[in-house]
Order: sequence, then structure tokens, then C-alpha cells
Amino acid sequence: MKALARLVLGLVIFDAVVTAPTLEPINYDSEAYDATLEDLDNLYNYENIPIDQAEIEIATMMPSGNRELLTPPPQPEEAEEEEEEESTPRLIDGSSPQEPEFTRVLGPHTNEDFPTCLLCTCISTTVYCDDHELDAIPPLPPNTAYFYSRFNRIKKINRNDFASLDDLRKIDLTSNVISEIDEDAFRKLPQLRELVLRDNKIRQLPELPATLTFIDISNNRLGRKGIKQEAFKDMYDLHHLYLTDNNLDHIPLPLPENLRALHLQNNNILEMHEDTFCNVKNVTYIRKALEDIRLDGNPINLSKTPQAYICLPRLPIGSLV
Repeated sequence: MKALARLVLGLVIFDAVVTAPTLEPINYDSEAYDATLEDLDNLYNYENIPIDQAEIEIATMMPSGNRELLTPPPQPEEAEEEEEEESTPRLIDGSSPQEPEFTRVLGPHTNEDFPTCLLCTCISTTVYCDDHELDAIPPLPPNTAYFYSRFNRIKKINRNDFASLDDLRKIDLTSNVISEIDEDAFRKLPQLRELVLRDNKIRQLPELPATLTFIDISNNRLGRKGIKQEAFKDMYDLHHLYLTDNNLDHIPLPLPENLRALHLQNNNILEMHEDTFCNVKNVTYIRKALEDIRLDGNPINLSKTPQAYICLPRLPIGSLV
């Protein structure tokens, strides 16, 4: 029995040995296994490999499927021309410097062929020409609404200086040497509201537009004949009238109903009538608007005509002796 058992055990072991997988020995590269770093540099040097022995192939991969490659269409010549036009510099109002509209930005040219808005300062519809030693009013842009030319040497205002300036609302020519004004210099200005001509040498006022609300002609040389009769009669919106230092000998009548301030100080006014400010035929008449009357510096005694102020909210300022 022991022999039979040994035989069966030997057959089992033999069968297991036959059916077991064979193991291949691991082959280490003996040439590089024990190599140093310097030997590796020489071993893997690819610089001397000829190009025709290279095993790497460079190719372009085509897209999968039957899709066609899309290429951008050629740009038309018209588009290029448009881009060139857009590259041309433009002014604020969209005009090109080469166009005639260029003069609209810098204003019309003066007699010296120099743009007004380079000589002066133009901000929107306002033109400032203060203290530029001007001897004449420069040509103004057609949209001028406010014009300041103070502290210059302007001697005369011509009839065409403000021609066609339909938007002109204010003129300030303080401190010039103006002695002459053409009769039509201001009359045809439909929007003129304020006129300031103080500190000049004006002897005669021209006809003024009825649209004025503010007039200052102080410190001039109007005298007894410098203001025409009823010069301010139709100025229904006139609120301020300043005529100081003009050697006037009378108050220019009639005064507009809505007048608020009348300055006549430092003139030569000698007398006043009872109907200068009030209506002697209507004792209930009250002149509410006229609150500021200056007559100080005149050789007139206000106490002699007390009935002249009965309709006023305030007494005039002046001598009562």
C-alpha cells in the first residue's frame, strides 16, 4: 500500500510540473547596466545619425469624414477702400479737415487771414475776445450767442459787425475806446437781450432793439443829446437800465413799465416832474416793479417833488436837501 501511495503522489507531482508555465529569464542590457553618466552621453548621441536613417515620419492628418476645408473668402476691394476712408481723421462735428466745413469749427477768418476762434476763445456758442488788443470787432461764427470783447482798443461798431447773427443774445464791449456806432449796428438783432457798453467814449446811442432786458452804458459821454426821445418806450421787457456817469441833464422818458432798476448817479440832472415815475391822473396807480432808483451825485433836490414818488414802493436814493 505504501508503494502504491508513493506512485500516485509521484504522478500528481509530475503532472503539476508538466502543466506549469515556463518563465523566461529577464534579460538586462549588459552594455548599459553598468554604464556611467558620461558613457550614457556617448551611447545616446543622436547628433551624428544621418537624416536618411531617421525613423520618424512627419505627416499631416486629414480631417475625418467627407467635410470640406473652409477657407475665408477674399476681401473685396470696396471694403479696403472703406477702411482707408475711415482712417481719415475727422473733426468733432464729423467733417474732414480738408472739407469746407473746417471753417465752422475755427470760425471765419479775420482781415489778417487768421481764424477768429484761434485768435479768441470759442466755447460752444460763446466767443471770448477779452484783452487781445483788438481795434475792430472780428468776424464771428454764425451761431454766436454770447460775445465778450472787453479791454480792447475797438473804436467803432460798424453796421455789418453783427450782421446775420440771429442767435446773438449778449454783447459785452466794456472798456474799449468806442466813440461811434452805426445806426443799424444792433437794430436788426432779433434775439439780443443784454447790451453792455460801459467805460467807452460813446456820444450818441443808435436805435436799439425792443427785445433788450439789460442795458449798461455807464461811464460814457452821452450828454444832453446822446439819447433819443422815447428811446426806451417800446422795451416792454427792459428790467435794468444803467446810465451813470454820462453828464445827462434829464431822465430819459417814458420809462418801460416793467423796469426794476434805474441808475442815474453822477450825472447833471437838475429837476424832476411829478409824472416822471407816476401817473398824476390816476392816484391809485402803483408802480410795483421799480424798486431801485439811484439819483445820488446829481444837483437835484428830491424833497421839492414829493408827489413824484407816491406810486413807488421805495424812495429814490439821492440828496434831500
